[in-house]
Amino acid sequence: MNFSSEQPKIIVVGSSSIDLVLETEKIPQPNETVLAVNSDSYFGGKGANQAVGTSRLGASVYFIGCVGMDPLGQQIMRNLVGENVNVGFVHETDMESTGTAYVTTSHGNAAIVVVPAANKCLSIEHIEEADRYFQTVDLILVQLEVAMEVVEYTIRKAQKYGKKVGLYASPAMKVSKGIIENVDFIVAKSSELHTVFGEEKREEILKKYVNKVFVRDDTNSTIYFDGTEMKYYRNDKDETVYKMGMGDAFISGFAVALCHGNTIEDCVKFGNEVSSRVSGGKGSQTGLPRMSDFFS
Repeated sequence: MNFSSEQPKIIVVGSSSIDLVLETEKIPQPNETVLAVNSDSYFGGKGANQAVGTSRLGASVYFIGCVGMDPLGQQIMRNLVGENVNVGFVHETDMESTGTAYVTTSHGNAAIVVVPAANKCLSIEHIEEADRYFQTVDLILVQLEVAMEVVEYTIRKAQKYGKKVGLYASPAMKVSKGIIENVDFIVAKSSELHTVFGEEKREEILKKYVNKVFVRDDTNSTIYFDGTEMKYYRNDKDETVYKMGMGDAFISGFAVALCHGNTIEDCVKFGNEVSSRVSGGKGSQTGLPRMSDFFS
C-alpha cells in the first residue's frame, strides 16, 4: 500500500453526539426490565467519528456539523480540537440541545436510539459558508444522521468542484438515484441494503455499481463487485468485542487510503484493518488507530 508524505484534505459533513452506553446481560425485549452492569458515556455521532478517524490517520480534516449551546456541546468541541479536527464550521445553536445516542449493549450486540437534536439544525446555509474549502479538498464524507437536503446539497457541491464524495448510508433510509449516481462510493450494512436500494438482490445491486457499493456486516466483512468477480474480505479478530463505530472506522481507513491513490482492493483491506482495531476499545472513537500504529 502507498501512503505518501502528502497530507490528504477531507471535509466531513455530519452528526456529532454524546453516546450514553448501558452494558447489560441481555438486550431487553418489549415490556421487559433488565439491570445494567455498567454505564458510561463516549463521544460519537457518525460524522464526528469519521472526522476523528481520518484525522488520526493523518488527514487534514474540516468538520461541518451542529451542536447545542450546552455543556455536552462544549465537550464535543474540545474533543474535536484535541483530535486536530478543524471546528471552524461547527455551528452552535440555542434552538436544540446537543445530539445524544442511547445505547444498550450486550455481548457485542447493541440496540441504539439516536436523538438528533442539534444535528437536525445543520442547514445548506452552513454548507455554503464553507464553499471555498470545498474547492481545495481531496474528498468529502457524508452520512444520514443530518437532513437529507443537506446531504444532497453537499453532494451537488462536491460534484460542482469535481471532488470525490463518499456516503455511509446509515442510519438506513431510501436514497435517491441522484445521490447514488453522484457519489464515488457508498457503504451500507448488509441488513439494511434493501432499505437503501430497494428490493433487488444484493448481487444485482453490487454488479450494477462496480467498485462503488461496499456491503458490510457485523463480522467485519466487506463485499463488493470489481467488474469481474465478487470480492470478499473478512477481518474479525478474537478481540472484536465492541462493535460500535466499526462502519465509521472502515470508511475512515478506506477514505484515507483512497486519497493516497491506492487501489480499491487495498482501500477495502485497510478499511477492514482500521475497523478491526476500533473494536478493541469501548465507544466509537476510543479505539480509532493512528497511522503510526500500522508502521511502528
